[in-house]
Amino acid sequence: MKQTNYQLFDFLDFNPELDSETNKARLWRACKPTSIAQRGKEVVVTIPFQLFKYESADLSADTSAEQKVFELNLRAYGNKILRVGAAFSGEIKEKSPMLEMNQALKQTGLSIEKQSKKWLVKDEGGRLKAEFDLSDPETDHWSDLLPAPEETFKAIFFPDGEKAIKLSAYDQFFPARADAMGLAFVEEKSEIDRVSFSFHAKPDEKFVGTGERFAKMDLSGHTFQLKNQDGQGVNNRRTYKNIPFYLSSEMYGLFLHTSAYSKFSLADHSNRSVQMLVEEPLMDVFLIGGDQPEEILFQYRQLTGFPSLPPLWSFGVWMSRMTYFSAEEVEEICDRLRAEDYPCDVIHLDTGWFRTDWLCEWKFNPERFPDPKGFIQKLKKQGYRVSLWQMPYIAAEAEQHDEAKANKYMGPLNEKKMQSGSNFSALDYAGTIDFTYPAAVEWYKNLLRELLEMGITCIKTDFGEEIHLDAQYHDMAPELLNNLYGLLYQKAAYEVTKEVTGDGIVWARAGWAGCQRYPLHWGGDAAASWDGMAGSLKGGLHLGLSGFGFWSHDVPGFHGVPNFMNSVIPDDLYIRWTQFGVFTSHIRYHGTSKREPYHFPNISGMVRKWWKLRYALLPYILEQSEKATQSGFPVLRALLLHHPKDKMCWHIDDQYYFGEDILVAPVMNSENRRDIYLPEGNWVSLFSGEKIKGGRWLNQVEVPLEEMPVWVKESAVIPLYPEAVSCTDEMDLAKTVKVSVDENFKGIWPFVEKLERQKVN
Repeated sequence: MKQTNYQLFDFLDFNPELDSETNKARLWRACKPTSIAQRGKEVVVTIPFQLFKYESADLSADTSAEQKVFELNLRAYGNKILRVGAAFSGEIKEKSPMLEMNQALKQTGLSIEKQSKKWLVKDEGGRLKAEFDLSDPETDHWSDLLPAPEETFKAIFFPDGEKAIKLSAYDQFFPARADAMGLAFVEEKSEIDRVSFSFHAKPDEKFVGTGERFAKMDLSGHTFQLKNQDGQGVNNRRTYKNIPFYLSSEMYGLFLHTSAYSKFSLADHSNRSVQMLVEEPLMDVFLIGGDQPEEILFQYRQLTGFPSLPPLWSFGVWMSRMTYFSAEEVEEICDRLRAEDYPCDVIHLDTGWFRTDWLCEWKFNPERFPDPKGFIQKLKKQGYRVSLWQMPYIAAEAEQHDEAKANKYMGPLNEKKMQSGSNFSALDYAGTIDFTYPAAVEWYKNLLRELLEMGITCIKTDFGEEIHLDAQYHDMAPELLNNLYGLLYQKAAYEVTKEVTGDGIVWARAGWAGCQRYPLHWGGDAAASWDGMAGSLKGGLHLGLSGFGFWSHDVPGFHGVPNFMNSVIPDDLYIRWTQFGVFTSHIRYHGTSKREPYHFPNISGMVRKWWKLRYALLPYILEQSEKATQSGFPVLRALLLHHPKDKMCWHIDDQYYFGEDILVAPVMNSENRRDIYLPEGNWVSLFSGEKIKGGRWLNQVEVPLEEMPVWVKESAVIPLYPEAVSCTDEMDLAKTVKVSVDENFKGIWPFVEKLERQKVN
């Protein structure tokens, strides 16, 4: 349907001109509730829905049609979470893979207080949780030029007992021309197809989150389709990780508990409303209140799970490219990194370790890797862990295809489906592993178990954003599985890795609500360009505002521009992206061409210095990572997490806090200059020791290539590792020293230069 200027129809994907009267789309809107009752600890409100007829874009109640009646359920969890649900078909899901409710989060009983024109819902502590307004709009009649507004549903929700989240009941130009509806559903072919609901948005309200959003920090004025896809970069609307959660500057969060395709319009189709559309006959919303953004994110994690802590070695440098083709090539690279004193912990084998490139069969090429176990053990003695790429799709030519098909480990497809091309698309494959089927999950785990028992330490769970929608899956419709698939896929790989190696880790790309439980995630196939670097950071910051704790990106971008495979990476881009990577929870070099630092001789010494700084910072990074598993904070924190009352911080997407004490402003241009915003507080340059008062802009700051704008809170204490190492196996964290950022602090470079003189033998 082409976009029109009838905002409501555009948002609802509402086509009033379907093939026949029987199939004609029908819009139903909520009216005044007719009753309210307690049912155990919850409250149930009975709501009639009225069919609306339309002429052009004008809507009016069709009183000849019998109303349909449904129930709205209210539940409270703790003091600051209110669950609002309505099942128009089926029932509200009590359990789902997305939910992992913390044991400390208990359901609180609700009670009803009836007034003459209002129904109030309160919790056990007497806190107001909801208000249902039964009154008619106040008028002073003087004209019948336009009809009176139709009856509608008016409600205000108070998840924390204080902040009002008001249903958008009257978002209109005149009564027949609505821009949003508080609560409505659309029928097609006589079945309820999708549900919409809207809350009032204030003129200056700002929104963040919704997953890995490659967009400005404030998302108001945008509409996003929550449908996972291969993002094909980090500079467009497509994204690998859509999360049905947003955080408002009015200090509330909204989690739409669904895996169905959905749509969020954040003060866009109407700048008076934030509108949600979900493509299933169910509304299940958790409204989360709080005084600080971190508190809201903490409670979101209480619902959907906290990140686990990745192993120490994972915080070291990862080296990769697409791809290494033999054990001999990998050993040569590992030997050279050690010989030239580049600390490194992980070597990743991408698409070239199979018998046929890209043909994922979970087995080493016997010619290129004749002794894989010996190869892995040899690297482990040098301090290298081995990570392996694979995917969740079965190729028609794969060794496992017939077994998977016969046992229904993958959804059966049209027989004409055949693998083709370079396989950059999931749909080039013969089938998708069915992670809704326990037998298929165990079969997949066994494929990985053999590799992990051989000595592999991490599985790259690539792809998973898309599945074959024309397949049948064991326990879920494909349209509901598509967004959820990454969670089930990563869970399986994470669990078997933890079982065999003791380390809970995957290297994942897709994402949905709950995936934060299975770290870690990286930002996908960024262009090796300044645009790719900036887009990566935007995506990482929004992901951190969507419940994720750990995040990485390909240094210095994944693919070349304009030649995807072969463009030369500029030295300044390589070093600036390296600096950015040092101050990210995890740092991995990867891409379509050479990524090893010694291939960049003009800056290789500079890279070594930054890598040594990374290893010196590991005690601080580990400390902040532990906090990310117990709080609402990610490791990379948008400025607004610490300064929610500073309106400027709701707009800054090219700076961030690295943990609690360090403020990072990456340089993302060839001009070697940038503007820097220092929030309120006293700041000290990490590298020079220069002191400066915050609450100000530093304009057009010149930053030589070997430097980077990084500031530390005055009086902070930064734990550092005092010895040069070639990998984390050589670290004894008991040796950690704590550096006070006080009047004696002269910057961190002397500390790093001392490490440089300690060349590891």
